[in-house]
Amino acid sequence: MTEDVEYRPYDGPSGGWGSVKSLGRILRQEGRAVSTGLALRRQNKDGGFMCVSCAWAKPNPPHLFEFCENGAKASAWDLTSARVEPDFFARHRVTELEAWSDHDLEMAGRLTEPMKWDAATDRYVPVAWSTAFQEIGAALRGMRPDEAVFYASGRACNEASYMYQLLARMYGTNNLPDSSNMCHESTSVALPKSIGVPVGTVTLEDFAQTDLILIFGHNTASNSPRMLHQLDEARRRGVPVITINPLREQGLAAFTNPQDPLQMTVQPSTRISSLFVQPRAGGDLALLAGLCKILLEWEDEGGEPVLDRAFIEGHTHGFEDFAQAMRRQDWAEIERHSGVARGQIEEVARAYRGAGRVLGVYGMGLTQQRAGVEILHMLVAFLLLRGNIGRPGAGICPVRGHSNVQGQRAVWITEKPELAPLDKLGEMFGFSPPRHKGTDVVEAAERVIQGRMGAVIQLGGNLVRSLPEHRLLEPAWRKLPLTVMITTKLNRSHVIHGRAAYLLPCLSRIEIDRQASGPQEVSVEDSTSYIHPSRGIREPAGPHLLSEPAIIAGIAKATLPANPKLDWDAWVGDYGLVRQAIAETFPKWYDRYSERMRRPGGFHRPNPARERNWETETGKANFLPPASLDANPDISVTGAGVFALMTVRSNDQFNTTIYGYDDRFRGIHGSRDIVMMNRRDMDVLALAPEDRVSLLTVAGDGVHREVDNLQVVPFDLPEGCVAAYYPECNPLLPLWHHAKESHVPAAKAIPVRIRRMGEGGTAGD
Repeated sequence: MTEDVEYRPYDGPSGGWGSVKSLGRILRQEGRAVSTGLALRRQNKDGGFMCVSCAWAKPNPPHLFEFCENGAKASAWDLTSARVEPDFFARHRVTELEAWSDHDLEMAGRLTEPMKWDAATDRYVPVAWSTAFQEIGAALRGMRPDEAVFYASGRACNEASYMYQLLARMYGTNNLPDSSNMCHESTSVALPKSIGVPVGTVTLEDFAQTDLILIFGHNTASNSPRMLHQLDEARRRGVPVITINPLREQGLAAFTNPQDPLQMTVQPSTRISSLFVQPRAGGDLALLAGLCKILLEWEDEGGEPVLDRAFIEGHTHGFEDFAQAMRRQDWAEIERHSGVARGQIEEVARAYRGAGRVLGVYGMGLTQQRAGVEILHMLVAFLLLRGNIGRPGAGICPVRGHSNVQGQRAVWITEKPELAPLDKLGEMFGFSPPRHKGTDVVEAAERVIQGRMGAVIQLGGNLVRSLPEHRLLEPAWRKLPLTVMITTKLNRSHVIHGRAAYLLPCLSRIEIDRQASGPQEVSVEDSTSYIHPSRGIREPAGPHLLSEPAIIAGIAKATLPANPKLDWDAWVGDYGLVRQAIAETFPKWYDRYSERMRRPGGFHRPNPARERNWETETGKANFLPPASLDANPDISVTGAGVFALMTVRSNDQFNTTIYGYDDRFRGIHGSRDIVMMNRRDMDVLALAPEDRVSLLTVAGDGVHREVDNLQVVPFDLPEGCVAAYYPECNPLLPLWHHAKESHVPAAKAIPVRIRRMGEGGTAGD
């Protein structure tokens, strides 16, 4: 039964004793408080392991404790003393496990042996590694290559990711979607067109030199808490931080640095956000248009220059067309679509005008919209107007979510063949790589629902839970001929499985990976394009675990014909050989890979836009105006009784991993079955905080989408907008409701109606 929510509005800082207490709770819960606490001292340090949680940058030299609350939770989650051994499955049928919560599935502990689903008993039973590989290989050989999808989670290291993409391409498919498809693919599509690179241009050094930081659509305190160190330092230098987000997040209001004894005892917390701006969900495009328009109006008035004309003339293309498009925008329409008054837009613009060097930081609040790509074109244009890309202290900074999601794309985990060095791979390994486009996550889900997919192999991740369209996807998923899960713990994708299903337990990044040449190290790339080594420090959770590279090699050898140019066993014995292959594939980025990654602080992958070298079709940075200010044109969210739903994460989760049921910064405790509402909307609908409601998607496509039994919680967000937790409210998201060019599921403005539980109509009808 759904638990009642305890709502206690939180007015404390992020960090501080609240973070310390939360970490203590998770360490005690996982049963190894002392040893895990000692392991954390080596997290994100040279000679230690890189965080398995977020991808935020690692400073050089590191702080004494170079981990955040959520990063520590992720490590404790991996280092738990709990185990899922064969006797666990002897006690629990898989259909029984389907009724378990996401939290309870992962709380069961680390998987220790390879398992195969037995249809007769509805249980996972032990299977030898060699048998599992042979059976998986036989199944893959029995289907057309494009009937298989090879999904990769950001937890996979560069070495495993390179091997994985090579396995898929030698098998004959570019079906290589990854977690970027779920979050920052809008970045990967938008930025190459605007500035010629698919990643941000900012490094940590820029935070120390900037004059203004603008944060769009990112809940930093929960999703990338270590960035608060850079924000804290900037604020202590007097740098304004303007936060632009529909939800007023307390975690960005104030910060107490847990590593500063004075802050923890006598000094006041640092006020992080100097200004909060709350656009409506889906209003960022219009807000950015307003910011650009007011700058142009001030420039047109004459007097002191507002724009960086020298930069615009020397480094950009399309300015005049863009400027005319912005001048034509109507202020009433800007205010209507953005939900922000002109006066507040001008306040942000004045701060921008007065700052010499500006950082534009953003998260999935921008990328997970229907107009996600256009919004990023607009953010780039806004920065270009004053030359704020390609110089110290300025630039665009996408905050990637998963620890190596950027790195795996850079070793060619991608469904887009034009982004991979196919000619070089074919030359090196003596095969003809497929040239046709593969499936991204949305397209893969469509094919599963249509019954056109034969196998889903997941290198980490939890697609059943993270993808939209649950009510159509789950029944179709059960009909898949084959599902293969390379994983550390149980999740929803393991209990909603195909007709043949395998669980292949792997080492965690924190565990010692012993191979023929000795203990191995791997590499990961952070959000700022720095590549770091990672070395496991703890004994494995069980003697039968294999590393991700070893599992990939086992599947490859069982699936592919022998290849005299590729020795999978040698690669497993020495990951340095994999890095040599990566360097040979693309020396421009990876020359002397192993040597350079071991330097203090790692090495920076080249970024031409950072040097104002624009690798675009025009040879310059491009101003690209939007077709419309309506960021959600095919479904109106302004009709009577229709709300714009944003799905969000809590302070006690990372992606689909739920550490607990408290969202400290939002004051929500004891349950995730909630919907956050503006109090005025609650009054209009005659709803009280204790009331329970259903959310129903307004789509008009004939598919019923509903999530019920959600308790109403009052929250500071714009009228007409509501927020609820991901992944619990994923069933409300239509599969086709994605960013138009990038196919990122548009979870930040889902049109919904609200119905009081026990009533036939919707609240307020």
